[in-house]
Amino acid sequence: MPIDPYILLLLGTVGLAALFPARGAAADVASGASTAAVALLFFLYGARLSTREALDGLRHWRLHITVLACTFLVFPLLGLAARGLVPVILTDPLYQGLLFLTLVPSTVQSSIAFTSMARGNVPAAICAGSFSSLVGIVATPLLAASLLGGNGGGFSADSLLKIVLQLLVPFLAGQLLRRYIGSFVTRHKKVLALVDRGSILLVVYTAFSAGMVQGIWHQVSPARLGGLVVVEAVILAVMLLLTWYGGKALRFGRADRIAIQFAGSKKSLAAGLPMASVLFGAQAALAVLPLMLFHQMQLIVCAVIAKRRAREAAEVIAPKPGAATRTVVGTGTRSG
Repeated sequence: MPIDPYILLLLGTVGLAALFPARGAAADVASGASTAAVALLFFLYGARLSTREALDGLRHWRLHITVLACTFLVFPLLGLAARGLVPVILTDPLYQGLLFLTLVPSTVQSSIAFTSMARGNVPAAICAGSFSSLVGIVATPLLAASLLGGNGGGFSADSLLKIVLQLLVPFLAGQLLRRYIGSFVTRHKKVLALVDRGSILLVVYTAFSAGMVQGIWHQVSPARLGGLVVVEAVILAVMLLLTWYGGKALRFGRADRIAIQFAGSKKSLAAGLPMASVLFGAQAALAVLPLMLFHQMQLIVCAVIAKRRAREAAEVIAPKPGAATRTVVGTGTRSG
């Protein structure tokens, strides 16, 4: 079972915020640094995304629409259905965080990694993850405005302006400057990846520091956390089954179904945490807790599934004694 080392860093950051929360002037400095870090994060997202590659991927439009429907339609519907679990299993703040989890875009890196491991359509997974991230910059705030409203984190016109200034404007600036800095970003992607992760750690520290100062952790009991884990496990199981068998019903090839399953069943921690800090403000600590739990859960489960898919593919292509080598059936990348 893989334990993401970055999750350990996130948990360590939460522990640091619990022991040494930023207060007073230090909290103002941390908040300002967090705002700048989020803007830098989305600027780098824009600088990395190749517009040409994104346009080339449009030929797989059926696959991308399927992934987007799973990410921004089916997931939110499951989140809304979980409302019936309040207050018996979930508290209202935990439910708001769970609903926000269902609104964020899909992952890019882990979707590609698991699709490759399972011998799926890797180019489709790259494009699907990129499209989801791009659409999520606009779709996630709009969905939050309509579904969370004032109950989630005080979503208002001011929140919308913050989203535009902190997320959308830096992203567009990165896209515009890509022709000048794209090669630099490519050459130093490992170093900039550390900047990405460091920025997210700063966002987490700021959010959980505010939560500690406000005493919000008294609202969460071990029983509530256990209930949250069970609910998230059910949501993940539903999405994994739906993406796999739904892809079959839509007549996608096996390689495309693998890409759909891994891109359509995941949620991005890297994109969700900065968005939560903008949308929820001081209440972001509880809002991001469901996302952090779901992130680790999806890595563990999808790693097991990817290994199983790889074994199945190996069994299909492995020749029997005295027989000619067979080829994998249905592994083409045709998506419509």
